[in-house]
Amino acid sequence: MKPILLLVDLQRDYLRSPGLEPAAGLVTAQASRLLRSFRDLALPVVHVWTTVDRGRDQRMPHWRRMGKWQCEEGTDGHRPPAELQPLPGEAVVHKRFFGAFGTGELERVLNTLEADTLLLAGVHLHACVRASALDAYERGYRVWIADDAVASDDPLHAAITRRYLQERAAEFNSVDHWLRELGVGGSREPAASGDAEPPPLPVAIIGNAHVHRTNLCRITRQSPAREGFALATVPVADAAAIGEATGSARRAARDWAHSDPAARVRLLDDWADRIDADAGLAAEIARETGKPIRHARDEVAATAIQLRAIARRVCPDEQPGQDAPAWVRHRALGVIAVVTPWNNPTYIPAGKIGAALLHGNTVVWKPAPAASTVAVRLMRLLQEGGAPDGSVNLVLGDRSVAAGLMADPGVDAVTLTGSTAAGYAAQDICARRHVPLQAELGGNNAAIVWADADLAIAAERIAEGAFAMAGQRCTANRRVIVDERCRGEFLGLLAAAVARLGLGDSMDPGTQVGPLISRESRDRVAACVARARSRGLGITMPHGTSGVGDPCGIPGTEYFPTLVLADDPRDELVQEETFGPVLVVQRAANWAEAISRCNGVRQGLAAALFSGSPELQRCFLAEARAGILKINRSTAGAAVDVPFGGWKASGIGPPEHGSSDREFHTRVQAIYR
Repeated sequence: MKPILLLVDLQRDYLRSPGLEPAAGLVTAQASRLLRSFRDLALPVVHVWTTVDRGRDQRMPHWRRMGKWQCEEGTDGHRPPAELQPLPGEAVVHKRFFGAFGTGELERVLNTLEADTLLLAGVHLHACVRASALDAYERGYRVWIADDAVASDDPLHAAITRRYLQERAAEFNSVDHWLRELGVGGSREPAASGDAEPPPLPVAIIGNAHVHRTNLCRITRQSPAREGFALATVPVADAAAIGEATGSARRAARDWAHSDPAARVRLLDDWADRIDADAGLAAEIARETGKPIRHARDEVAATAIQLRAIARRVCPDEQPGQDAPAWVRHRALGVIAVVTPWNNPTYIPAGKIGAALLHGNTVVWKPAPAASTVAVRLMRLLQEGGAPDGSVNLVLGDRSVAAGLMADPGVDAVTLTGSTAAGYAAQDICARRHVPLQAELGGNNAAIVWADADLAIAAERIAEGAFAMAGQRCTANRRVIVDERCRGEFLGLLAAAVARLGLGDSMDPGTQVGPLISRESRDRVAACVARARSRGLGITMPHGTSGVGDPCGIPGTEYFPTLVLADDPRDELVQEETFGPVLVVQRAANWAEAISRCNGVRQGLAAALFSGSPELQRCFLAEARAGILKINRSTAGAAVDVPFGGWKASGIGPPEHGSSDREFHTRVQAIYR
């Protein structure tokens, strides 16, 4: 193999594109890692730049129509950021249009280097990266794409492009994966956690039977608390296993849709009872995900309460009146694909599965790999309660399994909780298939603290809401917008409240802030903070100064809670959800500026106001653009039986829970006679 790194259009003008996802800082950091590694390995690098000569006006025709001047030779916007500047001897290929091969210059360079594999990073995935990948494929090159080092200002188009290329011309994987392929960072397999190898997980549970196969790819899950120790080896389901699971659910669908609603209620109540009675479930959550045991116990209790609340919402169809020309009934959708994250490994899936079952649907569930052991345990509790064969099926694996499941013709609807990128991928698949989609896609949640609030209470609640579970929940406080009249006093109280939060072993009941889910997550958060520091932002770490720490004395993936002062509403840390223990603090000169900053991100899951003023509370409830609003409470958490869903980029389709469950899990039929 003779790999070459191809950096496509990583120029300042492109990186300044509004709406770029992922953000420019994240893409630049990942591309820089690739560039450093290729240089360390003495592997060739080619920089591809769009170059416009104003004198000859070489703009693309649509740029001329738009009056757009970009990537002009000799301007700051034409060159890449400092960390991506070419070194002497590295080839720079100039292009006018989309594809890197358009002028013939790149082909001559590659022939000289005798390359056979191209690793692409750059922008925009849906345009120049796509064109370059297809041209490389046509010329016989093996094409790799660094999935976390490409970005687009049209993210739905990018999701379509990712699927299209992956099915035909290119392999997508993370920067970490491709560096391992090149031998960077070693290939040491983590040791087992204990004296014996962890028991093998099934690739699927189909028709209440565990399915084991040997000829599959596998993911080794490392402990968040003890880096280098293996918790489980997760098999990645193939198309055959996915098809068997959806087939099982479809065979069970008719009988379950016509089953007695009272039987469905009994099943959910029994599942809740078994979850309550499972003394080891919380410890399993803490061990597998690193969630502090106190929060894991809270989650288990809330899961059971939620299932009972769902069961109480069984709702018979209206009966036709004697003189009514028509009546309405609600019919089950059929087979629902349930795709869930690792951070609430019982509460989120039980809420989705319970609602689907109550309304007469069957399920195929794909949990996140990092919660696979908990998922198998949760399935066992459901089966022990008498779930009919095929009513709920499980497939394990990575995001390719989720995509395959959503695309399976046996699936009638999809409910998903995940990242923004996962939401775009699901939109692409479900739109092509004309099936309903419900997606909860996280938040970048702000709390406004006004001068008339009880500042000590606000500080305590926001600290807990931001940093409990290391900030790894979608409703966590990511931002706090502070009335400038009380900013100094509040910052002191906030830092003190954060310092009082317990760090340590997830199994210790006193721990509130545990590890992040993986080394990659920890390093991503650390890099975000490092970039913030390089931009001159004020940073406070009440528990220490390094950020990375091992408060339990065991090397793991901990990161100290961090406060970042970022008044620029355009800053990367303001606009992007870190999903880690980082809280951004912004000042507001007046109410108009405060609510503008609260609403000034693309997400809209939760928002909060700390103030005793009835007038400000009315203004907040009228003006805040989020699906969940709170008064004098942290943004974190939600009631079990109230609709839960975000606005803007935080949600697609109906909310989850409460009265919204029937809206998504059934379809309406009007009957005339």
